[in-house]
Amino acid sequence: MDCFTIKNLNFCYPGEDTKALTDITFHVNNGEFVVLCGKSGCGKTTLLRLLKPLISPHGNKNGDILFWGKSLDDLSSNEQASSIGFVFQAPDTQIVTDTVWHELAFGLESLSVKTEEIRMRVAETASFFGMQQLFYQKTSDLSGGQKQLLNLAACMVMKPQVLLLDEPLAQLDPIAAQNFLQMLYKINRELGTTVILSEHHLEETFPLADRVLVLEDGKLIANGNPIEVGYHLHAKANDMVLSLPTPMRVYHSIPNTEPCPVTVRDGKAWLDSLKEHIKSTSFPEETPISMPPAIVIYDAWFRYQKNTADVLRGLTLTIPQGSIYALVGGNGTGKSTTLSLMASLITPYRGSVKINGRVGMLPQNPCVLFTQKTVISDLSEMTEDKERIHTLMELCEISHVKDRHPYDLSGGEQERVGLCKVLLSDPDILLLDEPTQGLDAHLKEILARILTELKRRGITVIMVSHDLDFCAEYADFCGMLFGGHLTGENTPRRFFAGKSFYTTAANRMARVLLPDAVTVHDICSAFQRSEKRPYVSKKDMSVPPSMPIPVKKKAKKKRSLHPLLSCLILLLLIPCTVLAGRLILHDRKYYFIGLLMILE
Repeated sequence: MDCFTIKNLNFCYPGEDTKALTDITFHVNNGEFVVLCGKSGCGKTTLLRLLKPLISPHGNKNGDILFWGKSLDDLSSNEQASSIGFVFQAPDTQIVTDTVWHELAFGLESLSVKTEEIRMRVAETASFFGMQQLFYQKTSDLSGGQKQLLNLAACMVMKPQVLLLDEPLAQLDPIAAQNFLQMLYKINRELGTTVILSEHHLEETFPLADRVLVLEDGKLIANGNPIEVGYHLHAKANDMVLSLPTPMRVYHSIPNTEPCPVTVRDGKAWLDSLKEHIKSTSFPEETPISMPPAIVIYDAWFRYQKNTADVLRGLTLTIPQGSIYALVGGNGTGKSTTLSLMASLITPYRGSVKINGRVGMLPQNPCVLFTQKTVISDLSEMTEDKERIHTLMELCEISHVKDRHPYDLSGGEQERVGLCKVLLSDPDILLLDEPTQGLDAHLKEILARILTELKRRGITVIMVSHDLDFCAEYADFCGMLFGGHLTGENTPRRFFAGKSFYTTAANRMARVLLPDAVTVHDICSAFQRSEKRPYVSKKDMSVPPSMPIPVKKKAKKKRSLHPLLSCLILLLLIPCTVLAGRLILHDRKYYFIGLLMILE
């Protein structure tokens, strides 16, 4: 029997004319690993939430959702909680207790499970997840990857039949993401738990999938195994081809008759079979930007509390003006703290920070920027220039959500609204904390256009990111933080080439034949080919790469003498005037009157 059966599902949010989901029909087999993907705002999160009524969005729904042949709405709250687990995007939003062991026990306590059984199930789950050493730790002391694994374990202790996961890798570094997926794959294969995973990062998730579902504008446009879906998307020239794993993107760009690779291992073997067709193994040399510094951090030390460990330990970093600088590294290495230092939100207890310009910052959670009930009213807080707001909304592709509440948007939509609001402040230095989280490949290209235009205008962009492929393609410099200090920095090709873990899938796939290749473009160019990219749609034409970003017209400053020069002139005038007064007036009384007038 099918685990889930969805028939003609339609859903519309209150006050909206356009449906979020339209005639969705599919089924999920028991024990299947299903990957749900699509562009940001396509309806992935809405669909997942409708599969768990306790967290379903408000709106007009019609159609059938059956769980083991029974209407999902007929399940009790306890049945939902125990049978269907849900892991959210942000690790912190799901944790409700202060210690690891209590977090594992919390759900069972809520269902009034007997104490003896709680102890047994918590111990069993902690052992399965390898959490023995973390068992008594505070949840606030865990890294992002550990918190997300704890959320997964807290679901599994309930013994669910189905796991729903909404972009669980969005805030994890590459190594933590791999650990999470390995555990998820283990749960699926060893325990037979059905997994439905929504994710933008298809590089790691595609090879795990039994079946892939692709949504576009609320409609199901593809349903099949990963290779079938890849062929379908390329045949339709769909934007989603840019999200496919690197081996599949390269494969469809180079004419060949070999089977399509999905994993890096398969990609290596496939490239080896075509090595005779490689035309060149060298790539253009990257020239570092030579400009005055926008930010200089020297020997900075910082800790959040007096008796806690240092987060930054002698950090020294110089970022040139008009560059795009990417900071990478694992969770908890001090990347976000470094951004807070640059934004003057915190001050080092030792060392110095010099900032040359006005700073704007987009935090990792853009919701902290939102204070109004609609997107348009939130943006209007920044300026009264409606034309400027409209242009930036078009640029960030958020015009269609202008009347929605910011908290009702998808993660990618919230990210773009937050970026739009920060850009309205007209910064000289733009700080971005995980700017690509929740963005599909199409929107990453839009973001790249915006950042490139900002760079052209001389604006400095510093971003903290786990998206190594984005950094390799668009950054001018990459630096890696570890243990609170910079362990190395260089131009992208020199930075990523040769690394084993913190590098791109393209470099891992091609390093034997093309050791300096770090992007899909690099591999294709070695065959004198260009990557096959989707046709430009009318929607894309509204945001051309050369579109100027509106900025405030700065008032011209009145020219004035330098304060030191003014003081020097005054010091010279006083004795001269005094001397002239004495010569002309020959009277001490008039001399003092003249002096007082000058001093006034």
